[in-house]
Amino acid sequence: MCENSHDESGVKKAMGQNGEININPDYQQLENDITASNDIAVKKQLDVNKSLVCATSTTDTNPKTGMTPAEEAFEDLTRKAKRHAGGLKIFSGNGNMALGLEIARNLDLNLGKATVGRFADGEIKVAIHENVRGKDCYVIQPTCPPVNDNLMELLLMVSTLSRASARRITVVIPYYGYARQDRKMQARVPISAADVARLLEAMGIDRVIAVDLHCGQIQGFFGPRVPVDNLDGGVIGVDYFGSKDLHNPVVISPDAGGVYRAKKFKEGLENKYEMEAGLAMIIKQRARAGSIDQMDLVGNVKDADCIIVDDMIDTAGTMCKASDVLIAKGARRVFAFASHGLLSGPGNDRIANSSMEEVVILNTIPTSPQRQANDKLTELSVAELLAKAIFNIHAKKSISALFK
Repeated sequence: MCENSHDESGVKKAMGQNGEININPDYQQLENDITASNDIAVKKQLDVNKSLVCATSTTDTNPKTGMTPAEEAFEDLTRKAKRHAGGLKIFSGNGNMALGLEIARNLDLNLGKATVGRFADGEIKVAIHENVRGKDCYVIQPTCPPVNDNLMELLLMVSTLSRASARRITVVIPYYGYARQDRKMQARVPISAADVARLLEAMGIDRVIAVDLHCGQIQGFFGPRVPVDNLDGGVIGVDYFGSKDLHNPVVISPDAGGVYRAKKFKEGLENKYEMEAGLAMIIKQRARAGSIDQMDLVGNVKDADCIIVDDMIDTAGTMCKASDVLIAKGARRVFAFASHGLLSGPGNDRIANSSMEEVVILNTIPTSPQRQANDKLTELSVAELLAKAIFNIHAKKSISALFK
């Protein structure tokens, strides 16, 4: 419910000399936020705040914010009204609680009160401990290892919120498990990515937010009633490598399917940091899943700092072998960037003993002491990007604006 008490003393302090308030662009953005809100209680509170502030007057402007004291008071009251209105609820499963807390902190919210535990026989037990009727709920849960446990937690949390009459349920899946089987490459195999999508739809989700899906067509496995926002984690990597002193940078795609991803990364370096980067590709021939038979390079990497860009690192066999190929072809240094650092089995040790200078991953998957002890591994946070996406969706703003 909306907080009914008004901080009139704060507004009175904002009063200045006689005259009307000059509305600046920041004030207009607050007007747009009021219009975007669907919560009637929030609208009433914001309208009251606006009338209180507009009744004041001042000519002094804060050079840091570009707003008058009255406008700053209005912004503060608006933020308080939205925070206490309860229209937005954030919940997190056990898949990556640290990321959930960081996202909530970026949104200036507390995580919703919930219990996600186990019965004595290992069955998952879910309970929501606060009212979600008519609320806009976001569930943060990557389906990373243990994949089946995390997926079942997500399904039961969605079911619980749906049965509790939540107005809208958005699942935030930083890492989408079961994504590698996205088509039938041989007879008698499932399309696991589509089957997981159907499970989530059946539980009653309204929207999906993901980070760097293994294949873009996974968005189409959800029906038109469930829009999917596939966020580009590469923008975080672009900012990181853009601040490095790279010599003759070349962005490398480790396979033909990742060329588009590598091309976007290259364009990001060129447009944002004015780096003239090249593009190359490695063609790999697999003997079987997880095992590479042969690698061929398409492009020139002589005396270049190479950045291998991929969506995930599993056992790191492909990445380490690609690095060796690039060094053999005359590369100066080899870096790597991937949104999802699974690092299954010997993955962490392979990176530590590889010819790569540095491997950069995002925290879509929870970290471990072994990873933190790996000097070649750098972990960046995706929390701010996900928090902005959640806010923009809740306020009915553009998602693509985050990547311009």
